[in-house]
Amino acid sequence: MTEPTKETIDFGFRTVGKDDKAGLVANVFHSVASKYDLMNDLMSFGIHRIWKRFTIEASGVRRNQRVLDLAGGTGDLTAKFSRLVGEKGEVVLADINDSMLKMGREKLRDLGIVGNVNYVQANAEELPFPDNYFDCITISFGLRNVTDKDKALRSMYRVLKPGGRLLVLEFSKPILEPLNKAYDAYSFHILPRIGQAIVSDAESYRYLAESIRMHPDQETLKAMMENAGLEQVSYNNMTGGIVALHKGFKF
Repeated sequence: MTEPTKETIDFGFRTVGKDDKAGLVANVFHSVASKYDLMNDLMSFGIHRIWKRFTIEASGVRRNQRVLDLAGGTGDLTAKFSRLVGEKGEVVLADINDSMLKMGREKLRDLGIVGNVNYVQANAEELPFPDNYFDCITISFGLRNVTDKDKALRSMYRVLKPGGRLLVLEFSKPILEPLNKAYDAYSFHILPRIGQAIVSDAESYRYLAESIRMHPDQETLKAMMENAGLEQVSYNNMTGGIVALHKGFKF
C-alpha cells in the first residue's frame, strides 16, 4: 500500500514537511532569543528602529483601544502601544515561541510596563481570541516564518474589529537592482558571520537570509491580504524596498 505523499513547504531554501516547519522555526528563535535585540541593531545598523517608528505612526492607535502585537518578540512595538492606549487600553504581546515571549516579558517589566500588557503564546494561524476583538493588529518581521500565511491572514482578519487595521512590517524585495546585489552579498556572506560571532549560530542567520528571499514580494502580499478580506490595502517601501509596511482595513 502506497503511503500518502507528505505535504511540503519551504524552510529557507530547503523543502521540509509542512508539519515540521513550525518546530524548525522555533529552534531558530530559541537559539537567538537572548541576543535578539543586539542582533537587530547590528544587522540593520539601527535602522529597524525607524521602520518600527513608522509602523507605530501608521497604526492610528489611540487611548482605550485593544492592540495585538503578533510575533511581537521582545516587545519593541508593545512598549510603544502600551503608552498610546493608556491604563484602560489593552496590548497583547503574542508569540509562538516561548523563549522570545519570556525575553519580551522580562524586558517590558524592567521598563516598568506591567498594567495594560498581557502575554499569550499563540500560533498566528489559529489565534485564541474572540471575533472582532482588536482595533489594531501588527505583525513585525514574523509573517515570513509562518507555515500557512494565508490561513494566518484570515485568522488576523477574524479577530480584527470592523474599522480596525492590520499592519504587516516585513522584509521585502529591493526595488533597485544595484541595491539588490549589495543586499544579497551582505545577507549571504556577512550576516551569517555576525551571527556566528555574536550568538555562535551562523546557520540561524543563513535561514533568516533565505526566508527573506522566499517571502512574497510587495504586490503578492498585497493580493494575499485582499484575498483574506482586507480592504484598501496599500504598502510603503522603506530603505529601497528592503522592508515594506503593508496596511489593510476590515470594514
